[in-house]
Amino acid sequence: MNLRLPIAASVTLLATLVLAGTSARATTGLAPAHGFVPHQVVLKLAGGEAGTFDLRRNADVTAVVAALRANPRVEYASPNHIATASVTVPVAEPQVPNDPGPITGTPGPPGGWVSKQWNFLPWQGETTPLLPVSPGGIDAIGAWENLAAAGRPGAQGVTVAVLDTGIAYRTLSPRFLRSPDFASGQFVKGYDFVDDDTLPLDENGHGTHVAGTIAEKTNNGIGLTGLAFRAKLMPVRVLDQFGRGRADDIAKGIRFATGHGANVINMSFNFGCSRQVPGVDEALRQAYQRGVVTVASVGNTGSEACVSPPSTGPHAIGVGGSTQGGCIGSYSLAGKGVDVLAPGGGTPALGCPSVSADAIYQVTLKDRTTDEFSEPSNYVGTSMAAAHVSGVAAMVLASGVIDHKAKKKGKVGAVTKRLRQTARDLGLPTTRQGAGLIDAAAATSSSP
Repeated sequence: MNLRLPIAASVTLLATLVLAGTSARATTGLAPAHGFVPHQVVLKLAGGEAGTFDLRRNADVTAVVAALRANPRVEYASPNHIATASVTVPVAEPQVPNDPGPITGTPGPPGGWVSKQWNFLPWQGETTPLLPVSPGGIDAIGAWENLAAAGRPGAQGVTVAVLDTGIAYRTLSPRFLRSPDFASGQFVKGYDFVDDDTLPLDENGHGTHVAGTIAEKTNNGIGLTGLAFRAKLMPVRVLDQFGRGRADDIAKGIRFATGHGANVINMSFNFGCSRQVPGVDEALRQAYQRGVVTVASVGNTGSEACVSPPSTGPHAIGVGGSTQGGCIGSYSLAGKGVDVLAPGGGTPALGCPSVSADAIYQVTLKDRTTDEFSEPSNYVGTSMAAAHVSGVAAMVLASGVIDHKAKKKGKVGAVTKRLRQTARDLGLPTTRQGAGLIDAAAATSSSP
């Protein structure tokens, strides 16, 4: 890593704190019971830029961080924390897109996606043979109609960065294939911060699934549908093949997306409960100042113990998960960082009047050891919920309902306010539901 002169001063500072060497890339691992890269600290001096430093193997990371924080020249110091993935077109009159549903086995009929994608259906109105209603739906069809009327179908002109395990966005040798429900022209240049190259290809499937919810091709006669289906996708790989990512890579990923034209950044992963990740927070503040909407999952019970960063970071929209029956998911964490709910599928929390518990379906890798694609039935959680909010945020930006005179930071606040004001109240405490379940049609309507 090339570091500016002020950071060179930190080498002197760290030398008294068992510094081994600077910026040598370590494999992503976990310090036992701590959730950070062993023997590394992330440090920023006042007036300098952040850097990642390796310590000697016998160094106590927490003790070094504590000593650094006590130094008045240090703006922030922290362990290099690890985040993990949070997973347990009509133009004139309403019509159902022709996507047939399954991409394997017997092809479904035109519009067959409806049988799997309850999450995109209207939640109220008249039931028809082609278009039933779903208690847990967010009315993507109504939003598609609104955007078509605004002349920006499918959120055309908006770019969404997907910070994740990569995306199956291109074919490269027999091992990597583009997902059959993506088009090559819908991707902009991304980056792989795990392998440090320009090919952020998915080695897990999580990132492709998330990207599919956001912007899988719609009305193309293949597979399923995506929300902002004409938006551009920016693949930014910050999680490895096991769904784990380093704080410094994630901060770099946010800065990359911000600096390369992303309008929305999706982060379907979480750090450990109450972790302080100042480098990521700094990158989120920079995104906000540039007018970039940042969306993050709040975390899942069993994986996290409380609403966790980056959803609690500066100006990020924290997203909890709801179910097919319009209830809160049993996995969805509660806390003051919950802004809205979106479909995450899975089992409802106790007390829900509906037992409907289907998953969120999108075309992705069958598993991380193969290049085959399918619609797995095991994608459930706030990772999936965050993807819905990123897709709807892109549609809000394209719909024209946000004041075009809004400044960069004002635009972020306006999108967040719009999502909250048009959300459907599920009658739960705000610590559980935030403002409620998002409504894509209402959020993109000129008269919600």
